[in-house]
Amino acid sequence: MRTTGVIRIITGILLLGGLATSAQADIFVYQLPGGARIVTDHPLNNRDYRLVRHSRDSKGAGALVSGRKIQNAVTDPNTYDRLIRRNATQHQVDPALIKAVMHIESAFNPHAVSDKGAQGLMQVMPETGQRYGAVDLFDPVQNVRAASLYLKDLQKLFKNNTRLVLAAYNAGENAVLRYKGIPPYDETQGYVRKVMKMHREYQAREKAGMKLASATAKPASTSVPEAPAVSAAPLPPSRHGSVVPVAVVQQDSGSPVEKNL
Repeated sequence: MRTTGVIRIITGILLLGGLATSAQADIFVYQLPGGARIVTDHPLNNRDYRLVRHSRDSKGAGALVSGRKIQNAVTDPNTYDRLIRRNATQHQVDPALIKAVMHIESAFNPHAVSDKGAQGLMQVMPETGQRYGAVDLFDPVQNVRAASLYLKDLQKLFKNNTRLVLAAYNAGENAVLRYKGIPPYDETQGYVRKVMKMHREYQAREKAGMKLASATAKPASTSVPEAPAVSAAPLPPSRHGSVVPVAVVQQDSGSPVEKNL
């Protein structure tokens, strides 16, 4: 990801608030069978992962992982779903878009480094990380937060045009503004196609999950046997007043239940 300087405004309050948020989260460092290490903000229930460190402070966690100098991490693509959802909610960015960018940028490797110097899960350049208050881009919490804020600003700049947002994420917002569209760079054009494809795939998975959750939540059909005809004298009025019939209400299938990505 290359960035330039159109989006410059960030306050000291935002910087301090972001660091405080990162510092307060539980941090877990796990070592995978192949020797790679990952950092998460929640425990992982996988007997093949060995817990290396658990702390309330993310300081040093990125160095602990990146110091392994392993080029490719073999990790579960769903490891960071909770972190993605939290940032998507806080910063109004589509979680499927965040995950698609993460998939193409690093293949969920938190200690990936590009030949241009981009770092971590979302391949954030150091100057971009500083702009959004990240001091350790190998820390997934700080990395995903910085990238989500950058995506949010790009959405504002390009009026939610996802293709232009992705082009700017890869080539820099000035290049997109200069060419008034996706720059004629093979790398950038290929990048946009790849991320858009993964974005559609993750959106489809999310919708499928919503339908499954909606179907699971529907109550079973209940048949109430008809009462036999009564030929005797009418019953005396109830002391509780009129009897109100109870109806079986089924969920409207057009209102999907929210799914955790």
